[in-house]
Amino acid sequence: MAPAWVSAGPRMYPEAMFGGSEWIIVVIVALVLFGGTQIPKLARSLGQAQTEFKKGISESDSDTEDADSEDSGDKKETNETDKK
Repeated sequence: MAPAWVSAGPRMYPEAMFGGSEWIIVVIVALVLFGGTQIPKLARSLGQAQTEFKKGISESDSDTEDADSEDSGDKKETNETDKK
C-alpha cells in the first residue's frame, strides 16, 4: 500500500482559478497598462487573429481531405491498370 503523500492521479487546484474579485483586479491592471482607448483596439485585433486562425485551420483540414481523396483516386487507377 502506498503512503498517503503519494498521489493517485492529477489533482485540480481550485484555489488557482480566478474568482470574482480577482477578475476585477485583472481588469483594473489591464486598464492601467493599456489605457481605456487601447483596450477596444486590443480586443479587435484578438478577434481578427482568432478569425484568421480558424480560417487557417479550416483550410488545412480541406487541404488534407483533398489530398486524401487524390491519394485514394491514384490507388484505384493503379489497381485497375495492374489487373489488365
